[in-house]
Amino acid sequence: MSTTVEISAASAIRTPLGEFWRRFRRQRVALVSGAVILTLIVGSVLAPLIAPFDPSAPDYDNLLAGPSALHLAGTDAYGRDILSRIIWGGRVSLSVGFLSVALGGAVGVILGLISGFLGGWVDSLLMRLMDVLLAFPGIILAIGVVALLGPGLDNVIYSIAVFSVPVFARLVRGSALSLKQTLYVQAARSIGVKPLLLMLRHILPGAMPGVIVYASLRLGTSILTAASLSFIGLGARPPSPEWGAMLADGRSYLGVADHLTVFPGLAIFVTVLAFNLLGDGLRDALDQKLR
Repeated sequence: MSTTVEISAASAIRTPLGEFWRRFRRQRVALVSGAVILTLIVGSVLAPLIAPFDPSAPDYDNLLAGPSALHLAGTDAYGRDILSRIIWGGRVSLSVGFLSVALGGAVGVILGLISGFLGGWVDSLLMRLMDVLLAFPGIILAIGVVALLGPGLDNVIYSIAVFSVPVFARLVRGSALSLKQTLYVQAARSIGVKPLLLMLRHILPGAMPGVIVYASLRLGTSILTAASLSFIGLGARPPSPEWGAMLADGRSYLGVADHLTVFPGLAIFVTVLAFNLLGDGLRDALDQKLR
Protein backbone atom coordinates (compact mmCIF):
# COMPACT_ATOMS: atom_id res chain seq x y z
CA MET A 1 0.00 0.00 0.00
CA SER A 2 2.77 2.43 0.95
CA THR A 3 4.57 1.74 -2.33
CA THR A 4 1.42 2.57 -4.30
CA VAL A 5 0.99 5.84 -2.41
CA GLU A 6 4.63 6.80 -3.05
CA ILE A 7 4.28 6.07 -6.78
CA SER A 8 1.07 8.13 -6.96
CA ALA A 9 2.71 11.03 -5.15
CA ALA A 10 5.75 10.91 -7.44
CA SER A 11 3.60 10.85 -10.57
CA ALA A 12 1.59 13.83 -9.27
CA ILE A 13 4.76 15.85 -8.81
CA ARG A 14 6.10 14.98 -12.25
CA THR A 15 3.39 16.81 -14.19
CA PRO A 16 4.72 19.28 -16.78
CA LEU A 17 3.78 22.27 -14.63
CA GLY A 18 5.17 20.64 -11.50
CA GLU A 19 8.39 19.75 -13.29
CA PHE A 20 8.74 23.32 -14.56
CA TRP A 21 8.22 24.77 -11.08
CA ARG A 22 10.65 22.27 -9.57
CA ARG A 23 13.36 23.45 -11.94
CA PHE A 24 12.45 27.13 -11.91
CA ARG A 25 12.42 27.51 -8.13
CA ARG A 26 16.08 26.48 -8.10
CA GLN A 27 16.84 29.67 -10.02
CA ARG A 28 17.07 32.02 -7.04
CA VAL A 29 18.04 35.06 -9.11
CA ALA A 30 15.12 34.45 -11.49
CA LEU A 31 12.72 34.15 -8.56
CA VAL A 32 13.89 37.47 -7.15
CA SER A 33 13.60 39.02 -10.62
CA GLY A 34 10.07 37.68 -10.94
CA ALA A 35 9.20 39.22 -7.58
CA VAL A 36 10.62 42.56 -8.70
CA ILE A 37 8.59 42.45 -11.92
CA LEU A 38 5.44 41.50 -10.02
CA THR A 39 6.03 44.42 -7.65
CA LEU A 40 6.44 46.79 -10.60
CA ILE A 41 3.23 45.53 -12.20
CA VAL A 42 1.23 45.77 -8.98
CA GLY A 43 2.67 49.22 -8.28
CA SER A 44 1.72 50.41 -11.76
CA VAL A 45 -1.83 49.04 -11.48
CA LEU A 46 -2.29 50.60 -8.04
CA ALA A 47 -0.56 53.88 -8.96
CA PRO A 48 -3.61 56.04 -8.09
CA LEU A 49 -3.59 54.54 -4.60
CA ILE A 50 0.10 54.38 -3.74
CA ALA A 51 1.57 57.41 -5.54
CA PRO A 52 2.10 60.09 -2.85
CA PHE A 53 1.33 63.01 -5.21
CA ASP A 54 -0.43 63.82 -8.45
CA PRO A 55 2.25 63.22 -11.13
CA SER A 56 1.17 66.28 -13.11
CA ALA A 57 0.52 68.69 -10.24
CA PRO A 58 3.19 71.43 -10.01
CA ASP A 59 4.53 72.70 -6.69
CA TYR A 60 6.27 76.03 -7.29
CA ASP A 61 7.53 76.12 -3.70
CA ASN A 62 9.69 73.03 -4.30
CA LEU A 63 11.31 73.49 -7.70
CA LEU A 64 14.23 71.12 -8.34
CA ALA A 65 14.17 70.03 -4.68
CA GLY A 66 16.47 67.15 -3.83
CA PRO A 67 15.38 63.92 -2.14
CA SER A 68 13.77 64.57 1.23
CA ALA A 69 11.28 63.09 3.67
CA LEU A 70 8.44 64.78 1.76
CA HIS A 71 9.68 64.00 -1.75
CA LEU A 72 11.71 60.80 -1.53
CA ALA A 73 13.09 61.15 -5.06
CA GLY A 74 12.99 64.93 -5.24
CA THR A 75 11.04 67.16 -7.61
CA ASP A 76 11.53 68.39 -11.17
CA ALA A 77 11.69 71.87 -12.67
CA TYR A 78 7.92 72.28 -12.15
CA GLY A 79 7.92 70.93 -8.62
CA ARG A 80 6.31 67.64 -9.64
CA ASP A 81 7.15 64.68 -7.41
CA ILE A 82 9.66 62.38 -9.18
CA LEU A 83 8.65 59.23 -7.28
CA SER A 84 5.00 59.68 -8.21
CA ARG A 85 5.93 60.22 -11.84
CA ILE A 86 8.09 57.08 -11.83
CA ILE A 87 5.23 55.01 -10.37
CA TRP A 88 2.78 56.35 -12.96
CA GLY A 89 5.41 56.06 -15.67
CA GLY A 90 5.60 52.34 -14.96
CA ARG A 91 2.10 52.07 -16.41
CA VAL A 92 3.28 53.61 -19.65
CA SER A 93 6.58 51.74 -20.00
CA LEU A 94 5.22 48.32 -19.00
CA SER A 95 2.13 48.75 -21.21
CA VAL A 96 4.30 49.61 -24.21
CA GLY A 97 6.58 46.65 -23.50
CA PHE A 98 3.82 44.06 -23.08
CA LEU A 99 1.66 45.28 -25.97
CA SER A 100 4.53 45.54 -28.45
CA VAL A 101 5.89 42.09 -27.59
CA ALA A 102 2.39 40.58 -27.68
CA LEU A 103 1.69 42.09 -31.10
CA GLY A 104 5.08 41.28 -32.60
CA GLY A 105 5.05 37.80 -31.05
CA ALA A 106 1.59 36.98 -32.38
CA VAL A 107 2.49 38.00 -35.94
CA GLY A 108 5.90 36.32 -35.76
CA VAL A 109 4.49 33.05 -34.41
CA ILE A 110 1.87 32.90 -37.17
CA LEU A 111 4.41 33.61 -39.91
CA GLY A 112 6.91 31.14 -38.43
CA LEU A 113 4.31 28.36 -38.23
CA ILE A 114 3.21 28.90 -41.81
CA SER A 115 6.76 29.14 -43.10
CA GLY A 116 8.10 26.08 -41.28
CA PHE A 117 5.09 23.87 -41.86
CA LEU A 118 4.44 24.62 -45.54
CA GLY A 119 8.05 25.05 -46.67
CA GLY A 120 8.80 25.54 -50.36
CA TRP A 121 8.35 28.93 -51.97
CA VAL A 122 6.20 30.16 -49.07
CA ASP A 123 9.08 29.51 -46.68
CA SER A 124 11.58 31.19 -48.99
CA LEU A 125 9.40 34.27 -49.51
CA LEU A 126 8.62 34.79 -45.83
CA MET A 127 12.20 34.23 -44.68
CA ARG A 128 13.60 36.65 -47.25
CA LEU A 129 11.16 39.23 -45.93
CA MET A 130 12.38 38.51 -42.40
CA ASP A 131 15.98 38.85 -43.61
CA VAL A 132 15.18 42.33 -44.93
CA LEU A 133 13.81 43.38 -41.54
CA LEU A 134 16.75 41.81 -39.70
CA ALA A 135 19.18 43.75 -41.89
CA PHE A 136 18.28 46.93 -40.01
CA PRO A 137 19.41 47.52 -36.42
CA GLY A 138 16.36 47.37 -34.17
CA ILE A 139 16.45 50.97 -32.98
CA ILE A 140 17.04 52.28 -36.52
CA LEU A 141 14.07 50.28 -37.83
CA ALA A 142 11.92 51.57 -34.96
CA ILE A 143 12.95 55.16 -35.69
CA GLY A 144 12.10 54.65 -39.36
CA VAL A 145 8.64 53.29 -38.57
CA VAL A 146 7.90 56.12 -36.12
CA ALA A 147 9.17 58.64 -38.66
CA LEU A 148 6.68 57.27 -41.18
CA LEU A 149 3.73 57.00 -38.81
CA GLY A 150 4.47 60.01 -36.64
CA PRO A 151 5.49 60.32 -32.98
CA GLY A 152 3.28 58.96 -30.21
CA LEU A 153 3.02 55.92 -27.96
CA ASP A 154 0.69 54.01 -30.28
CA ASN A 155 3.20 54.27 -33.11
CA VAL A 156 6.04 53.35 -30.74
CA ILE A 157 4.20 50.10 -29.99
CA TYR A 158 3.84 49.35 -33.71
CA SER A 159 7.48 50.19 -34.42
CA ILE A 160 8.80 47.93 -31.66
CA ALA A 161 6.44 45.16 -32.75
CA VAL A 162 7.79 45.35 -36.30
CA PHE A 163 11.38 44.63 -35.32
CA SER A 164 10.21 41.90 -32.90
CA VAL A 165 8.47 39.92 -35.65
CA PRO A 166 11.53 38.48 -37.51
CA VAL A 167 13.13 36.81 -34.50
CA PHE A 168 9.87 35.28 -33.32
CA ALA A 169 9.22 34.06 -36.86
CA ARG A 170 12.65 32.45 -37.22
CA LEU A 171 12.41 30.90 -33.77
CA VAL A 172 9.04 29.26 -34.46
CA ARG A 173 10.05 28.29 -38.01
CA GLY A 174 13.04 26.35 -36.67
CA SER A 175 10.85 24.52 -34.17
CA ALA A 176 8.22 23.80 -36.83
CA LEU A 177 10.79 22.35 -39.23
CA SER A 178 11.97 20.00 -36.50
CA LEU A 179 8.61 19.08 -35.00
CA LYS A 180 6.83 18.31 -38.28
CA GLN A 181 9.27 15.41 -38.77
CA THR A 182 8.41 13.79 -35.42
CA LEU A 183 6.46 10.53 -35.27
CA TYR A 184 3.40 11.94 -33.53
CA VAL A 185 2.98 14.66 -36.17
CA GLN A 186 3.49 12.15 -38.97
CA ALA A 187 0.93 9.86 -37.35
CA ALA A 188 -1.59 12.69 -37.03
CA ARG A 189 -1.00 13.61 -40.67
CA SER A 190 -1.49 9.98 -41.79
CA ILE A 191 -4.94 9.75 -40.19
CA GLY A 192 -6.09 12.90 -41.98
CA VAL A 193 -5.72 15.65 -39.40
CA LYS A 194 -6.11 19.00 -41.14
CA PRO A 195 -2.98 21.18 -41.55
CA LEU A 196 -4.38 24.01 -39.42
CA LEU A 197 -5.14 21.62 -36.57
CA LEU A 198 -1.70 20.06 -36.94
CA MET A 199 -0.03 23.44 -36.58
CA LEU A 200 -2.11 24.59 -33.64
CA ARG A 201 -2.43 21.39 -31.64
CA HIS A 202 0.76 19.46 -32.37
CA ILE A 203 3.46 21.92 -33.48
CA LEU A 204 2.68 25.19 -31.69
CA PRO A 205 2.79 23.70 -28.14
CA GLY A 206 6.27 22.33 -28.85
CA ALA A 207 7.47 25.74 -29.98
CA MET A 208 5.98 27.69 -27.06
CA PRO A 209 8.81 27.19 -24.52
CA GLY A 210 11.24 29.01 -26.80
CA VAL A 211 8.66 31.71 -27.52
CA ILE A 212 8.02 32.29 -23.80
CA VAL A 213 11.73 32.59 -23.04
CA TYR A 214 12.40 34.98 -25.90
CA ALA A 215 9.31 37.06 -25.08
CA SER A 216 10.53 37.59 -21.51
CA LEU A 217 13.90 38.73 -22.83
CA ARG A 218 12.27 40.89 -25.48
CA LEU A 219 10.19 42.72 -22.90
CA GLY A 220 13.31 44.31 -21.44
CA THR A 221 14.56 45.29 -24.88
CA SER A 222 11.17 46.76 -25.81
CA ILE A 223 11.00 48.89 -22.65
CA LEU A 224 14.53 50.14 -23.29
CA THR A 225 13.71 50.92 -26.94
CA ALA A 226 10.53 52.76 -25.97
CA ALA A 227 12.51 54.84 -23.47
CA SER A 228 15.11 55.59 -26.15
CA LEU A 229 12.46 56.77 -28.60
CA SER A 230 10.86 58.97 -25.95
CA PHE A 231 14.28 60.35 -25.04
CA ILE A 232 14.82 61.63 -28.58
CA GLY A 233 11.29 63.01 -28.81
CA LEU A 234 9.61 60.30 -30.89
CA GLY A 235 7.67 58.55 -28.13
CA ALA A 236 5.66 59.85 -25.19
CA ARG A 237 4.84 63.52 -25.30
CA PRO A 238 5.00 65.91 -22.32
CA PRO A 239 3.64 65.91 -19.68
CA SER A 240 3.40 62.10 -19.86
CA PRO A 241 5.47 60.58 -17.00
CA GLU A 242 7.26 58.09 -19.24
CA TRP A 243 10.73 57.10 -18.01
CA GLY A 244 12.56 57.98 -21.23
CA ALA A 245 10.79 61.33 -21.45
CA MET A 246 11.74 62.02 -17.83
CA LEU A 247 15.38 61.36 -18.70
CA ALA A 248 15.11 63.78 -21.60
CA ASP A 249 13.64 66.46 -19.32
CA GLY A 250 16.37 65.95 -16.73
CA ARG A 251 19.39 66.10 -19.03
CA SER A 252 19.25 69.91 -19.03
CA TYR A 253 19.86 69.89 -15.28
CA LEU A 254 22.80 67.50 -15.06
CA GLY A 255 25.20 68.74 -12.41
CA VAL A 256 22.47 70.90 -10.89
CA ALA A 257 19.72 68.39 -10.07
CA ASP A 258 21.09 64.95 -10.88
CA HIS A 259 18.14 63.21 -9.24
CA LEU A 260 16.05 64.10 -12.29
CA THR A 261 17.98 61.54 -14.33
CA VAL A 262 19.27 59.16 -11.64
CA PHE A 263 15.91 57.84 -10.47
CA PRO A 264 14.24 57.35 -13.90
CA GLY A 265 17.49 55.76 -15.09
CA LEU A 266 17.45 53.38 -12.13
CA ALA A 267 13.83 52.46 -12.89
CA ILE A 268 14.76 51.54 -16.47
CA PHE A 269 17.90 49.70 -15.36
CA VAL A 270 16.16 47.60 -12.69
CA THR A 271 13.21 46.74 -14.96
CA VAL A 272 15.29 45.69 -17.95
CA LEU A 273 17.71 43.72 -15.76
CA ALA A 274 14.84 41.92 -14.02
CA PHE A 275 13.28 40.83 -17.32
CA ASN A 276 16.62 39.61 -18.65
CA LEU A 277 17.37 37.59 -15.51
CA LEU A 278 13.85 36.17 -15.52
CA GLY A 279 14.33 35.12 -19.13
CA ASP A 280 17.56 33.30 -18.24
CA GLY A 281 15.75 31.44 -15.47
CA LEU A 282 12.86 30.49 -17.75
CA ARG A 283 15.33 29.22 -20.34
CA ASP A 284 17.04 26.97 -17.81
CA ALA A 285 13.67 25.65 -16.60
CA LEU A 286 12.09 25.08 -20.01
CA ASP A 287 14.99 24.07 -22.26
CA GLN A 288 14.76 20.32 -22.85
CA LYS A 289 18.45 20.12 -23.74
CA LEU A 290 19.43 21.22 -20.25
CA ARG A 291 17.45 18.44 -18.55
